[in-house]
Amino acid sequence: MDLSSELKKADAPAGQAGNGAAADEAMRRAGPRRFRGVPLRVLIPNLITLLALCLGLTAIRFALEDQIGWAVMAIAAAAVLDGLDGRIARALKGTSRFGAELDSLADFVDFGVAPALVLYVFGLSQMRSLGWFAALVFAIACALRLARFNVMIEDPNRPAWQSYFFVGMPAPAGAITGLLPVYLHLSLLHVPRSPALAPFEIAYVLVIALLMASRVPHFSGKSIGRVPREYVAVVLFALAAGILLLANFPMEMLAATTLAYLAAIPFSIKRFEEMRRADDARAAKAT
Repeated sequence: MDLSSELKKADAPAGQAGNGAAADEAMRRAGPRRFRGVPLRVLIPNLITLLALCLGLTAIRFALEDQIGWAVMAIAAAAVLDGLDGRIARALKGTSRFGAELDSLADFVDFGVAPALVLYVFGLSQMRSLGWFAALVFAIACALRLARFNVMIEDPNRPAWQSYFFVGMPAPAGAITGLLPVYLHLSLLHVPRSPALAPFEIAYVLVIALLMASRVPHFSGKSIGRVPREYVAVVLFALAAGILLLANFPMEMLAATTLAYLAAIPFSIKRFEEMRRADDARAAKAT
């Protein structure tokens, strides 16, 4: 036994010293500590999350090199991977607390920091400090949105019907919609990067940040059930057409998707209020 152990035993009461000796003896018998193996089904979703994180960091590099188009595509690809990692984890039964925390940290970089820097390099920098303020607000709103989401998923008293809605605009949606000024510039419309338009871009970015930090409900997509058999061919055709259009006209498709998503917000608010009133009515009848 080394000197430090002897000193600890000398300072401790007799009963504690005896317990310490017994603990040391048990540790010697147990031998070196071995780490538990981690199943591959747990690692796969985390690897997808790390790949999305790499795309977000690469988007920052592209932005600094003024390759805005590639930066946008990297963020869009990160959003696709973010939508896959959770579903793959649930399908493989590989969900974990570590994976949830890693996903949240990666989302902040991918959909908070990267879009804010892309927007600043693209047009907000023309307003200097005011543009940087808008970029900071966007990133902070994303962080607040992710923190609130982490807290709410652990709430055992949350009604089941609320799982059909996000509270506040999701971080990936905030990143995709926030980049609308970039889409309009890189699309066939070719909206110029003019200092005269910078104030409108700042106002738009602040509105998207407000939607992320707010409690405005947004459809989560979980309410979409199975596709009826008679509509399978139509849905497959629509998906194939959407993929082809996205491949050939990426900026135009991203702009159209953004406008459609923003137009759906009033309908999500209306549906949320209807379900809330129905839930209140059921609770009143039960009492």
